[in-house]
Amino acid sequence: LARHERWAQEGLTRRSVHNQRDSRVSTLDWWRTGTIYQVYIRSFADSNGDGTGDINGLRSKLPYLADLGIDGIWINPWYPSPLLDGGYDVADYRDIHPSYGTLEDADAMIEEAHELGIRILVDLVPNHCSWDHVWFKAALQAAPGSPERARFHFTEGSVADDGTVGPPNNWKSVFGGSAWTQVDDGQWYLHLFDPSQPDLDWTHPEVREEFRSILRFWLDRGADGFRVDVAHGLAKDMDFPDLSDHVQILSSAKQPNHAHWDRDELHEIVREWRAVLDEYDDRMMVAEAWVSEESLPKYLRPDEYHQSFSFDLLMAAWDADAYRSTIASVYEPAKALGAASTWVLSNHDVMRHTTRFGLPADESWRTWPVTGPADALDTELGERRARVAALITLGLPGASYLYQGEELGLPEVWELPWDVLDDPVARRSEGTQKGRDGCRVPIPWTADGESFGFGGPAWMPQPDRFAAYAADQQIGVDGSFHSLYKDALRIRREHFVDDAELTWIDAGDGVLAYSRASGVRCVANMGAESVPMPAGEILLTSIPGLTDELPSDTAVWLRPT
Repeated sequence: LARHERWAQEGLTRRSVHNQRDSRVSTLDWWRTGTIYQVYIRSFADSNGDGTGDINGLRSKLPYLADLGIDGIWINPWYPSPLLDGGYDVADYRDIHPSYGTLEDADAMIEEAHELGIRILVDLVPNHCSWDHVWFKAALQAAPGSPERARFHFTEGSVADDGTVGPPNNWKSVFGGSAWTQVDDGQWYLHLFDPSQPDLDWTHPEVREEFRSILRFWLDRGADGFRVDVAHGLAKDMDFPDLSDHVQILSSAKQPNHAHWDRDELHEIVREWRAVLDEYDDRMMVAEAWVSEESLPKYLRPDEYHQSFSFDLLMAAWDADAYRSTIASVYEPAKALGAASTWVLSNHDVMRHTTRFGLPADESWRTWPVTGPADALDTELGERRARVAALITLGLPGASYLYQGEELGLPEVWELPWDVLDDPVARRSEGTQKGRDGCRVPIPWTADGESFGFGGPAWMPQPDRFAAYAADQQIGVDGSFHSLYKDALRIRREHFVDDAELTWIDAGDGVLAYSRASGVRCVANMGAESVPMPAGEILLTSIPGLTDELPSDTAVWLRPT
């Protein structure tokens, strides 16, 4: 308590300092057109040789990110945690995991990023905490019905006709198995994810006040905003009814009045958070909300989130009509609300898109690493399509979120052996899925050296093929993934950021084409046959050397002549 009171007092000073924003990071509503780079801190850069990425490693790469041309960094959870779910099991929301550094390191990193014109988004995890959190430890030591247990969802089990006691209902964990775990005194607690992640009860006023305080803690330290984890969770039907349809988090929660996804009650909580952010200058929050396109506008109301991720394009089939329809379903409602669209191709929860795009359309990328066949993967095709997708998304109105290594064309490390897997999905899916570790392998900075320049022996093994994707093999090299992204971000700033309009162009079957108010067009041939190169000055092509034709799986940005 004394430590938190000291931090609160420090915050009064920090708030006065950070509300006077450096002019290099104070562009109004920067998030509407910004390019935000996601850093999975454990796998980005290791500064001390212990094999784990850390804050000082990130600090060392800030010039690289500034040169790439990004506007902001979203950092995955860096809090103290037992790391049973990659840090999304938070033990203390006001400190830094010792493996990643210290609060002073975080302060220095934020300041240095601001000096380079880069904003910092902190990952907020409000649906659940860790079973190592002081609140949950107290709850386990307290009796049923106690104030300590009231912060969570503790309840009695259900009694079958034969007298046996089971979970309170049939809710399933996202990671597999029941969403309930029984404690020694017979009660059960809710965890929509791993048992190590008890869900907080957001009807409790103390929970709500605590998170308002957590927001202020990081805002006072200079954070520019938050990415909010499982934003469509939080509220539950407190009668805990059985579910007739279990909707997973990585599928849009389209079931009306679902018992624990996308409930109307959660929006009151969001409005409280927005009021806190509005106390500060130029801050924002973006929701991770896996919801239907009909429900998404509720999250984007003027007094709620500034943005919400759209994952529908990430899930769309490789088809021009499907892409056009999906883009329109995101862009048009956001525009009508005065909000900005967001575009995502990969993140820490899904197979990297260079690999997804190389799989046959009828293969499930979630199960393929287990079921195979391995030769179903066409690596060259996946990389060609990844380049096309980059030009499609980076040319669209709104914000783009890039996942670390995306600018290097990194593939999924799908062949990781079972004995090194760390993800609870692998532990709880009964061998049907390897989980998300394949996209979380430490990234390569150099073709040579231990762990390809990442640092010490990497906490997750890197494949030999990573040498060809290393940053030092791509920076300044014409035709490389890195050069494509750097050029695209430069042209994006020059031609797209002051332009929120999108006009579709009919360019024939299999071709996705649109123009922006600046006159710049994106033409992407997603069909099987080549088409003539459209008229105009070529600004950028997905692969070098395109002149007269646009072959299958290529794209171009053009300016009118």
